[in-house]
Amino acid sequence: MDRIRHVPNHFLRLSFKEKLLFFFYLIPLFSLFFYSFTQIDLSLALSRNEGLQEIVKSFQQIGYFNRPLSTTLFIAIALTLFIFYITFLRMACKKKISKTFAWLLIGTATIVLTFSYNAFSYDIFNYIFDAKIITEYGQNPYMQKALDYPQDPMLSFMRWTHRVYPYGPVWLALTVPLSFIGLQIFLITFLLFKLFIVASFVGCVYFIGKILQKVAPEREVLGILFFGLNPLILVESVVSAHIDIVMMCAALWAIYFFVKEKYIPSYGMLFASIGIKFVTAALLPVFLVVQRMKSQHIKIRWNYVFGACLMLLIGGVIAQSLRSNFQPWYLIDTLAFAALISHRYYIIIPSVTISFFALLNYVPFLQSGNWNPPIPQQLSDMNFLSYSLSFLIVGIYFFFMQVQFARRVKNNKK
Repeated sequence: MDRIRHVPNHFLRLSFKEKLLFFFYLIPLFSLFFYSFTQIDLSLALSRNEGLQEIVKSFQQIGYFNRPLSTTLFIAIALTLFIFYITFLRMACKKKISKTFAWLLIGTATIVLTFSYNAFSYDIFNYIFDAKIITEYGQNPYMQKALDYPQDPMLSFMRWTHRVYPYGPVWLALTVPLSFIGLQIFLITFLLFKLFIVASFVGCVYFIGKILQKVAPEREVLGILFFGLNPLILVESVVSAHIDIVMMCAALWAIYFFVKEKYIPSYGMLFASIGIKFVTAALLPVFLVVQRMKSQHIKIRWNYVFGACLMLLIGGVIAQSLRSNFQPWYLIDTLAFAALISHRYYIIIPSVTISFFALLNYVPFLQSGNWNPPIPQQLSDMNFLSYSLSFLIVGIYFFFMQVQFARRVKNNKK
């Protein structure tokens, strides 16, 4: 008992304001958790228990048959999460939030949302089936597709069943063992995939913190909050569980090794990242150039390095969007590196603004239940508005900064 009494209780050390914010932040987190179950596919039975099935149907009734209410709830949850997010960022910018509190918030959000339903994407089902083609059917997912197995019950609730495996071999190497361990029991396999992807999200936050500890320790708390509490990141990484977060975890791990001048494991993790979804191949030129600069004893300005990585990944997002359509989870790639230079106003303002509108990309679907025209045009207009608004806010902020600077110069001359 004495040992238990002397265990440090970090929560008790928080200020009253931090405790209050923590408890109020639980409201939108649990709201998002419960809301996710309104989007359970009507063909998917998560349990044979009749009582649980009735509960699931009551949630589905909102998501599928009361779309105005469903849409209103989603917008309210998104708005509330972003209000808290901006509040936490402001506190971090003013050095008024502790690292302990930051990790408490991120850890709580992760735990609450890990067991949510993948409400806004069916991709995790495709990840599971791609591995299943190997573990159950003994076939090559690069050659076979889900439609080749019409007897499989998963097809009743999957999408994009006509495509073959589109990702790199490393992703298969990571997920095939999960499929084996899952014993072809859907719920167990689903949870294993979800936990693995969520662990990658935590890994991203961890490596953002470790990188900033090495190059700019005063910005560590801001960096981990910027990424770890971004509502778009939470939805796309923890709720919907997209492969991009695993790719970026490996990329950030590579950067961490690179900063420590451990080049062999650094390149190993970079190629692992590339072997998951290819996009991070854009980072290879930066690694080569910076390594050459180090060999010539040229001082490395890491902010410029991270900025170059960010610009290259923005190019990757544009390339993916031109190939098909822009998807909100593509921003995981850019926000992971934006977190490393999030102290710049021209980074943090567009990141928050574009993230907010990207999350609202789901509103037309929640309203209508489909992605048919004119929704694609509406989404294009919404995204263009987010870019324009970001540019405008940054311009206004820059103008006021110049005005304040001019006043300070004038006062100093007096």
